[in-house]
Amino acid sequence: MNRIENLLQGQKVEWRTLGEVAELKRGRVISKTYLTENIGDFPVYSSQTMNNGEIGKIDTFDFEGDYLTWTTDGAYAGTIFKRKGKFSITNVCGLIDVNKDVLNLDFLFHWLSITTKKYVYSGMGNPKLMSNQIAKIPIPLPPLAVQKEIANILDTFTKLEAELEAELDCRKRQYHHYRDTLLTFGNEVEWKTLGEVCGFRNGFAFQSKKFQDEGEPILRIGNIQNQSIQLDDLKYFNKKDYKQNLKPFEIKNGDILIAMSGATTGKVGILKSEKTFYLNQRVGKFEPFEGVLHSRYLYHYLLSKTNDLYILAGGGAQPNLSSTMIMEKIKIPLPSLEEQRRIVNILDKFDTLTNSITEGLPKEIELRRKQYEYYREKLLSFNKD
Repeated sequence: MNRIENLLQGQKVEWRTLGEVAELKRGRVISKTYLTENIGDFPVYSSQTMNNGEIGKIDTFDFEGDYLTWTTDGAYAGTIFKRKGKFSITNVCGLIDVNKDVLNLDFLFHWLSITTKKYVYSGMGNPKLMSNQIAKIPIPLPPLAVQKEIANILDTFTKLEAELEAELDCRKRQYHHYRDTLLTFGNEVEWKTLGEVCGFRNGFAFQSKKFQDEGEPILRIGNIQNQSIQLDDLKYFNKKDYKQNLKPFEIKNGDILIAMSGATTGKVGILKSEKTFYLNQRVGKFEPFEGVLHSRYLYHYLLSKTNDLYILAGGGAQPNLSSTMIMEKIKIPLPSLEEQRRIVNILDKFDTLTNSITEGLPKEIELRRKQYEYYREKLLSFNKD
Protein backbone atom coordinates (compact mmCIF):
# COMPACT_ATOMS: atom_id res chain seq x y z
CA MET A 1 0.00 0.00 0.00
CA ASN A 2 2.78 2.43 0.89
CA ARG A 3 4.43 1.76 -2.47
CA ILE A 4 1.25 2.74 -4.31
CA GLU A 5 0.70 5.77 -2.08
CA ASN A 6 4.24 6.92 -2.84
CA LEU A 7 3.70 6.48 -6.56
CA LEU A 8 0.47 8.47 -6.41
CA GLN A 9 1.87 11.23 -4.25
CA GLY A 10 1.81 14.48 -6.15
CA GLN A 11 0.33 12.83 -9.25
CA LYS A 12 -2.81 14.25 -10.81
CA VAL A 13 -5.24 11.54 -11.90
CA GLU A 14 -6.91 12.33 -15.19
CA TRP A 15 -10.41 11.01 -15.89
CA ARG A 16 -11.68 9.96 -19.32
CA THR A 17 -14.71 8.00 -20.46
CA LEU A 18 -14.21 4.41 -21.60
CA GLY A 19 -15.21 5.40 -25.11
CA GLU A 20 -12.30 7.86 -25.19
CA VAL A 21 -9.63 5.33 -24.19
CA ALA A 22 -10.87 2.13 -25.82
CA GLU A 23 -12.57 0.90 -28.97
CA LEU A 24 -15.83 -0.94 -28.33
CA LYS A 25 -17.02 -3.73 -30.62
CA ARG A 26 -19.88 -6.22 -30.66
CA GLY A 27 -20.11 -9.92 -31.39
CA ARG A 28 -22.23 -11.69 -33.98
CA VAL A 29 -25.05 -14.22 -33.98
CA ILE A 30 -23.60 -17.72 -33.60
CA SER A 31 -26.35 -20.32 -33.42
CA LYS A 32 -26.24 -23.78 -31.84
CA THR A 33 -26.49 -25.22 -35.33
CA TYR A 34 -23.47 -23.21 -36.45
CA LEU A 35 -21.53 -24.45 -33.41
CA THR A 36 -22.23 -28.10 -34.20
CA GLU A 37 -21.54 -27.75 -37.93
CA ASN A 38 -18.25 -25.85 -37.54
CA ILE A 39 -16.49 -27.55 -34.63
CA GLY A 40 -12.87 -26.46 -34.19
CA ASP A 41 -10.27 -25.25 -31.69
CA PHE A 42 -11.28 -21.61 -31.16
CA PRO A 43 -13.62 -20.77 -28.25
CA VAL A 44 -16.90 -18.90 -28.62
CA TYR A 45 -17.95 -16.79 -25.64
CA SER A 46 -21.53 -15.84 -24.83
CA SER A 47 -23.51 -14.26 -21.98
CA GLN A 48 -23.33 -17.16 -19.55
CA THR A 49 -20.87 -17.18 -16.64
CA MET A 50 -20.42 -20.94 -16.37
CA ASN A 51 -17.31 -22.37 -18.03
CA ASN A 52 -15.86 -18.84 -18.24
CA GLY A 53 -18.63 -17.95 -20.70
CA GLU A 54 -17.54 -20.49 -23.31
CA ILE A 55 -20.41 -22.18 -25.18
CA GLY A 56 -18.38 -24.14 -27.71
CA LYS A 57 -15.45 -24.12 -30.14
CA ILE A 58 -15.46 -23.42 -33.88
CA ASP A 59 -12.92 -23.60 -36.71
CA THR A 60 -12.56 -19.83 -37.22
CA PHE A 61 -11.98 -16.80 -34.99
CA ASP A 62 -12.99 -13.14 -35.09
CA PHE A 63 -10.46 -11.71 -32.63
CA GLU A 64 -6.84 -12.37 -31.70
CA GLY A 65 -4.92 -10.81 -28.82
CA ASP A 66 -5.58 -9.53 -25.29
CA TYR A 67 -9.00 -7.97 -24.70
CA LEU A 68 -11.81 -7.55 -22.23
CA THR A 69 -15.34 -8.66 -23.02
CA TRP A 70 -18.59 -7.80 -21.28
CA THR A 71 -22.05 -9.34 -21.24
CA THR A 72 -24.55 -6.97 -22.85
CA ASP A 73 -27.88 -8.70 -22.14
CA GLY A 74 -29.60 -10.84 -19.54
CA ALA A 75 -29.10 -11.68 -15.88
CA TYR A 76 -25.32 -11.33 -16.13
CA ALA A 77 -25.29 -8.01 -18.01
CA GLY A 78 -22.21 -6.01 -17.06
CA THR A 79 -20.04 -9.02 -16.17
CA ILE A 80 -16.43 -8.48 -17.28
CA PHE A 81 -14.01 -11.15 -18.54
CA LYS A 82 -10.37 -11.21 -19.61
CA ARG A 83 -9.81 -12.83 -23.02
CA LYS A 84 -6.55 -13.95 -24.57
CA GLY A 85 -5.66 -15.63 -27.86
CA LYS A 86 -7.96 -16.42 -30.79
CA PHE A 87 -11.69 -16.42 -30.13
CA SER A 88 -15.15 -15.18 -31.15
CA ILE A 89 -18.03 -13.65 -29.21
CA THR A 90 -21.77 -13.80 -29.77
CA ASN A 91 -24.17 -10.92 -30.24
CA VAL A 92 -24.88 -10.69 -26.48
CA CYS A 93 -21.24 -9.80 -25.78
CA GLY A 94 -19.13 -6.73 -26.36
CA LEU A 95 -15.37 -6.42 -26.78
CA ILE A 96 -13.10 -3.74 -25.31
CA ASP A 97 -9.87 -2.97 -27.18
CA VAL A 98 -7.92 -0.55 -24.97
CA ASN A 99 -5.50 2.16 -26.01
CA LYS A 100 -2.40 0.67 -24.39
CA ASP A 101 -0.59 4.01 -24.54
CA VAL A 102 -2.75 5.34 -21.72
CA LEU A 103 -4.52 2.37 -20.15
CA ASN A 104 -3.42 -0.97 -18.70
CA LEU A 105 -5.81 -3.80 -19.62
CA ASP A 106 -5.62 -5.54 -16.23
CA PHE A 107 -6.13 -2.27 -14.37
CA LEU A 108 -9.23 -1.62 -16.46
CA PHE A 109 -10.53 -5.13 -15.70
CA HIS A 110 -10.46 -4.50 -11.97
CA TRP A 111 -11.97 -1.02 -12.35
CA LEU A 112 -14.86 -2.17 -14.53
CA SER A 113 -15.52 -5.12 -12.23
CA ILE A 114 -16.74 -2.67 -9.58
CA THR A 115 -18.41 -0.08 -11.82
CA THR A 116 -20.28 -1.71 -14.72
CA LYS A 117 -23.23 -2.98 -12.67
CA LYS A 118 -24.12 0.62 -11.80
CA TYR A 119 -24.72 1.32 -15.49
CA VAL A 120 -26.89 -1.71 -16.28
CA TYR A 121 -30.39 -0.74 -17.40
CA SER A 122 -32.99 -3.14 -15.98
CA GLY A 123 -36.16 -1.76 -17.56
CA MET A 124 -38.74 -4.11 -19.12
CA GLY A 125 -37.34 -7.04 -17.13
CA ASN A 126 -34.31 -7.58 -19.39
CA PRO A 127 -31.08 -6.10 -17.97
CA LYS A 128 -28.85 -4.48 -20.62
CA LEU A 129 -25.51 -2.74 -20.85
CA MET A 130 -25.12 -1.65 -24.44
CA SER A 131 -22.08 -0.07 -26.09
CA ASN A 132 -23.40 3.48 -25.90
CA GLN A 133 -23.89 3.11 -22.14
CA ILE A 134 -20.65 1.39 -21.18
CA ALA A 135 -18.79 3.98 -23.27
CA LYS A 136 -19.88 6.64 -20.76
CA ILE A 137 -18.25 4.98 -17.75
CA PRO A 138 -15.56 7.30 -16.30
CA ILE A 139 -12.08 5.77 -16.10
CA PRO A 140 -9.30 7.09 -13.81
CA LEU A 141 -5.92 7.33 -15.53
CA PRO A 142 -3.04 7.40 -13.05
CA PRO A 143 0.40 6.91 -14.64
CA LEU A 144 0.77 3.59 -16.47
CA ALA A 145 3.38 2.43 -13.94
CA VAL A 146 0.87 2.93 -11.14
CA GLN A 147 -1.90 1.19 -13.10
CA LYS A 148 0.38 -1.81 -13.64
CA GLU A 149 1.41 -1.92 -9.97
CA ILE A 150 -2.22 -1.83 -8.82
CA ALA A 151 -3.18 -4.53 -11.32
CA ASN A 152 -0.30 -6.76 -10.18
CA ILE A 153 -1.36 -6.54 -6.55
CA LEU A 154 -5.01 -7.28 -7.29
CA ASP A 155 -4.10 -10.05 -9.75
CA THR A 156 -2.26 -11.81 -6.93
CA PHE A 157 -5.53 -12.13 -5.02
CA THR A 158 -7.64 -13.19 -8.00
CA LYS A 159 -5.03 -15.79 -8.98
CA LEU A 160 -5.05 -17.24 -5.47
CA GLU A 161 -8.84 -17.37 -5.48
CA ALA A 162 -8.81 -19.10 -8.87
CA GLU A 163 -6.35 -21.69 -7.54
CA LEU A 164 -8.58 -22.35 -4.54
CA GLU A 165 -11.63 -22.66 -6.82
CA ALA A 166 -9.73 -25.21 -8.93
CA GLU A 167 -8.78 -27.16 -5.81
CA LEU A 168 -12.39 -27.07 -4.63
CA ASP A 169 -13.56 -28.44 -7.97
CA CYS A 170 -10.97 -31.22 -7.71
CA ARG A 171 -12.06 -32.11 -4.17
CA LYS A 172 -15.71 -32.22 -5.23
CA ARG A 173 -14.86 -34.66 -7.99
CA GLN A 174 -12.95 -36.75 -5.43
CA TYR A 175 -15.97 -36.71 -3.13
CA HIS A 176 -18.27 -37.87 -5.92
CA HIS A 177 -15.85 -40.66 -6.82
CA TYR A 178 -15.53 -41.95 -3.26
CA ARG A 179 -19.24 -41.54 -2.62
CA ASP A 180 -20.19 -43.54 -5.70
CA THR A 181 -17.59 -46.20 -4.87
CA LEU A 182 -18.45 -46.55 -1.18
CA LEU A 183 -22.21 -46.56 -1.77
CA THR A 184 -22.17 -49.16 -4.54
CA PHE A 185 -23.47 -52.49 -3.24
CA GLY A 186 -24.80 -55.69 -4.73
CA ASN A 187 -26.73 -58.53 -3.14
CA GLU A 188 -24.16 -58.89 -0.35
CA VAL A 189 -26.19 -56.40 1.70
CA GLU A 190 -29.88 -56.06 2.37
CA TRP A 191 -31.82 -53.47 0.38
CA LYS A 192 -34.82 -51.68 1.86
CA THR A 193 -37.23 -49.04 0.66
CA LEU A 194 -36.82 -45.74 2.47
CA GLY A 195 -40.23 -46.29 4.03
CA GLU A 196 -38.91 -49.40 5.78
CA VAL A 197 -35.98 -47.66 7.47
CA CYS A 198 -37.12 -44.10 8.12
CA GLY A 199 -40.13 -41.92 8.61
CA PHE A 200 -41.05 -38.88 6.53
CA ARG A 201 -42.65 -35.59 7.48
CA ASN A 202 -44.41 -33.32 5.00
CA GLY A 203 -44.34 -29.59 5.64
CA PHE A 204 -47.06 -27.36 7.04
CA ALA A 205 -49.09 -25.00 4.84
CA PHE A 206 -48.00 -21.68 6.30
CA GLN A 207 -50.00 -18.84 4.78
CA SER A 208 -47.83 -16.45 2.79
CA LYS A 209 -50.11 -13.53 3.66
CA LYS A 210 -49.11 -14.05 7.29
CA PHE A 211 -45.36 -14.04 6.62
CA GLN A 212 -43.46 -11.51 8.71
CA ASP A 213 -39.99 -9.96 8.81
CA GLU A 214 -39.26 -11.48 12.21
CA GLY A 215 -40.51 -14.25 14.46
CA GLU A 216 -40.22 -18.02 13.93
CA PRO A 217 -38.18 -18.88 10.80
CA ILE A 218 -39.64 -21.02 8.00
CA LEU A 219 -37.62 -23.15 5.59
CA ARG A 220 -39.03 -23.25 2.05
CA ILE A 221 -38.02 -25.21 -1.06
CA GLY A 222 -35.85 -22.31 -2.24
CA ASN A 223 -33.70 -22.61 0.87
CA ILE A 224 -32.43 -26.04 -0.19
CA GLN A 225 -29.35 -25.36 -2.30
CA ASN A 226 -25.98 -26.97 -3.03
CA GLN A 227 -26.17 -29.81 -0.49
CA SER A 228 -27.00 -27.39 2.31
CA ILE A 229 -29.74 -25.23 3.75
CA GLN A 230 -29.33 -21.55 2.85
CA LEU A 231 -30.41 -19.29 5.70
CA ASP A 232 -30.02 -15.86 4.08
CA ASP A 233 -33.52 -15.65 2.54
CA LEU A 234 -36.02 -16.53 5.23
CA LYS A 235 -39.67 -15.87 5.94
CA TYR A 236 -41.04 -15.75 9.48
CA PHE A 237 -44.35 -16.30 11.26
CA ASN A 238 -45.97 -15.62 14.62
CA LYS A 239 -47.13 -18.74 16.51
CA LYS A 240 -50.17 -16.82 17.73
CA ASP A 241 -51.48 -16.75 14.15
CA TYR A 242 -51.97 -20.55 14.16
CA LYS A 243 -54.08 -22.76 16.42
CA GLN A 244 -52.49 -26.00 15.19
CA ASN A 245 -49.76 -27.87 17.05
CA LEU A 246 -46.64 -26.95 15.06
CA LYS A 247 -44.13 -28.96 17.09
CA PRO A 248 -44.13 -31.88 14.58
CA PHE A 249 -42.93 -29.40 11.93
CA GLU A 250 -39.88 -28.24 13.87
CA ILE A 251 -36.50 -28.68 12.17
CA LYS A 252 -33.42 -29.17 14.33
CA ASN A 253 -29.68 -29.26 13.73
CA GLY A 254 -28.74 -32.27 11.60
CA ASP A 255 -32.20 -32.81 10.10
CA ILE A 256 -32.24 -33.84 6.43
CA LEU A 257 -34.64 -32.03 4.09
CA ILE A 258 -35.71 -32.52 0.48
CA ALA A 259 -37.33 -30.11 -1.99
CA MET A 260 -40.47 -31.74 -3.42
CA SER A 261 -41.40 -29.34 -6.21
CA GLY A 262 -40.07 -26.42 -8.22
CA ALA A 263 -36.64 -25.77 -9.67
CA THR A 264 -34.84 -27.50 -6.78
CA THR A 265 -36.93 -30.70 -6.82
CA GLY A 266 -34.91 -33.64 -5.52
CA LYS A 267 -32.25 -31.43 -3.95
CA VAL A 268 -31.23 -32.51 -0.47
CA GLY A 269 -29.77 -30.44 2.34
CA ILE A 270 -28.88 -30.88 5.98
CA LEU A 271 -29.51 -28.18 8.58
CA LYS A 272 -26.42 -26.89 10.36
CA SER A 273 -27.81 -24.54 12.99
CA GLU A 274 -28.65 -24.73 16.68
CA LYS A 275 -31.74 -22.61 16.05
CA THR A 276 -35.18 -24.17 15.54
CA PHE A 277 -36.82 -23.73 12.14
CA TYR A 278 -40.19 -24.81 10.74
CA LEU A 279 -41.01 -27.00 7.77
CA ASN A 280 -43.01 -25.36 4.98
CA GLN A 281 -45.23 -27.21 2.54
CA ARG A 282 -43.50 -28.98 -0.39
CA VAL A 283 -40.46 -29.52 1.81
CA GLY A 284 -40.00 -32.97 3.34
CA LYS A 285 -38.02 -34.10 6.37
CA PHE A 286 -36.49 -37.56 6.75
CA GLU A 287 -36.64 -39.24 10.18
CA PRO A 288 -34.23 -42.25 10.16
CA PHE A 289 -35.07 -45.14 12.48
CA GLU A 290 -32.54 -45.21 15.32
CA GLY A 291 -30.37 -48.31 15.43
CA VAL A 292 -31.12 -49.11 11.79
CA LEU A 293 -30.07 -46.18 9.63
CA HIS A 294 -27.33 -43.63 10.33
CA SER A 295 -28.67 -40.17 9.42
CA ARG A 296 -25.42 -39.05 7.74
CA TYR A 297 -25.28 -42.29 5.75
CA LEU A 298 -28.81 -41.50 4.52
CA TYR A 299 -27.72 -37.94 3.69
CA HIS A 300 -24.80 -39.03 1.51
CA TYR A 301 -26.90 -41.70 -0.18
CA LEU A 302 -29.67 -39.23 -1.02
CA LEU A 303 -27.09 -36.86 -2.52
CA SER A 304 -26.10 -39.66 -4.89
CA LYS A 305 -29.76 -40.03 -5.91
CA THR A 306 -30.56 -36.38 -6.68
CA ASN A 307 -30.91 -37.02 -10.40
CA ASP A 308 -33.00 -40.17 -9.83
CA LEU A 309 -35.34 -38.19 -7.58
CA TYR A 310 -35.71 -35.47 -10.22
CA ILE A 311 -36.56 -38.09 -12.86
CA LEU A 312 -38.99 -39.75 -10.45
CA ALA A 313 -40.68 -36.36 -10.05
CA GLY A 314 -41.34 -36.24 -13.79
CA GLY A 315 -38.63 -33.71 -14.67
CA GLY A 316 -39.68 -31.02 -17.13
CA ALA A 317 -41.12 -27.63 -16.24
CA GLN A 318 -43.20 -28.78 -13.24
CA PRO A 319 -41.48 -31.64 -11.41
CA ASN A 320 -43.33 -32.86 -8.35
CA LEU A 321 -42.49 -35.45 -5.68
CA SER A 322 -44.85 -37.07 -3.21
CA SER A 323 -43.93 -38.76 0.05
CA THR A 324 -45.26 -42.04 -1.38
CA MET A 325 -42.92 -41.81 -4.38
CA ILE A 326 -39.92 -41.16 -2.16
CA MET A 327 -40.63 -43.77 0.48
CA GLU A 328 -41.79 -46.59 -1.82
CA LYS A 329 -39.77 -46.11 -5.00
CA ILE A 330 -36.30 -45.32 -3.62
CA LYS A 331 -34.33 -48.26 -2.20
CA ILE A 332 -31.24 -47.98 -0.02
CA PRO A 333 -28.49 -50.55 0.65
CA LEU A 334 -28.28 -51.34 4.35
CA PRO A 335 -24.86 -52.52 5.55
CA SER A 336 -24.24 -52.83 9.29
CA LEU A 337 -24.31 -49.67 11.39
CA GLU A 338 -20.58 -50.08 11.93
CA GLU A 339 -20.00 -50.06 8.17
CA GLN A 340 -22.38 -47.12 7.76
CA ARG A 341 -20.32 -45.18 10.31
CA ARG A 342 -17.08 -46.06 8.53
CA ILE A 343 -18.47 -44.77 5.22
CA VAL A 344 -19.80 -41.62 6.90
CA ASN A 345 -16.41 -40.85 8.49
CA ILE A 346 -14.75 -40.93 5.07
CA LEU A 347 -17.39 -38.95 3.18
CA ASP A 348 -17.86 -36.37 5.94
CA LYS A 349 -14.22 -35.32 5.59
CA PHE A 350 -14.77 -34.49 1.92
CA ASP A 351 -18.11 -32.86 2.71
CA THR A 352 -16.48 -30.57 5.28
CA LEU A 353 -13.65 -29.69 2.92
CA THR A 354 -15.93 -28.87 -0.02
CA ASN A 355 -19.03 -27.41 1.66
CA SER A 356 -18.23 -26.05 5.12
CA ILE A 357 -18.42 -22.26 5.32
CA THR A 358 -16.62 -22.33 8.68
CA GLU A 359 -13.56 -24.51 8.05
CA GLY A 360 -13.43 -25.84 4.48
CA LEU A 361 -12.30 -24.49 1.12
CA PRO A 362 -15.45 -22.34 0.71
CA LYS A 363 -14.44 -20.47 3.87
CA GLU A 364 -10.90 -19.97 2.55
CA ILE A 365 -12.25 -18.74 -0.79
CA GLU A 366 -14.61 -16.32 0.95
CA LEU A 367 -11.76 -14.92 3.05
CA ARG A 368 -9.57 -14.39 -0.02
CA ARG A 369 -12.47 -12.72 -1.86
CA LYS A 370 -13.02 -10.31 1.02
CA GLN A 371 -9.30 -9.60 1.13
CA TYR A 372 -9.34 -8.84 -2.60
CA GLU A 373 -12.37 -6.57 -2.23
CA TYR A 374 -10.71 -4.71 0.64
CA TYR A 375 -7.53 -3.98 -1.33
CA ARG A 376 -9.49 -3.25 -4.49
CA GLU A 377 -11.45 -0.54 -2.72
CA LYS A 378 -8.29 0.92 -1.21
CA LEU A 379 -6.30 0.84 -4.45
CA LEU A 380 -9.07 2.04 -6.75
CA SER A 381 -10.19 5.07 -4.77
CA PHE A 382 -9.42 8.14 -6.86
CA ASN A 383 -10.65 11.69 -6.43
CA LYS A 384 -12.20 13.50 -9.37
CA ASP A 385 -10.94 16.89 -8.23
